[in-house]
Amino acid sequence: MLKVKIVRLNKQASLPVYATAHAAGMDISACIDEPVTLEPFTTALIPSGFAIELPEGYEAQLRPRSGLALRSMISLPNTPATIDADYRGEVKVILINYGKEPFIVRHGDRIAQMVIARVEQVRFEEVDELGSTVRGEGGFGHTGTGRT
Repeated sequence: MLKVKIVRLNKQASLPVYATAHAAGMDISACIDEPVTLEPFTTALIPSGFAIELPEGYEAQLRPRSGLALRSMISLPNTPATIDADYRGEVKVILINYGKEPFIVRHGDRIAQMVIARVEQVRFEEVDELGSTVRGEGGFGHTGTGRT
């Protein structure tokens, strides 16, 4: 099991937690002094109250919670958001309200999920041409023409 160092920056902060034994993402909760109202089509930066130290070669991805998206149209505009291994600041979540009604974020509300993932850095090798494939240069929707 991967160990990640975490520091609670606010005594009231909830630390990330897996909701079930096989959950891929940990729930992230808002750590705020007073409620934040997200008007339709506005964003807010919501603090979590903690910071993490990821091992080299890993990232943390912040993702929307499906229940918030379904019920209230609350999401992350930059999903998945990436937290790099060398970042040491507070984990904060950018929320956006895609809904038609204001949405209130309160202290302790579960606002996002965090997935820790391995990443590889690459070195590009510039060449004169690329190998061919059946798909070739086909773009979005190129591989499927019918509904399945």
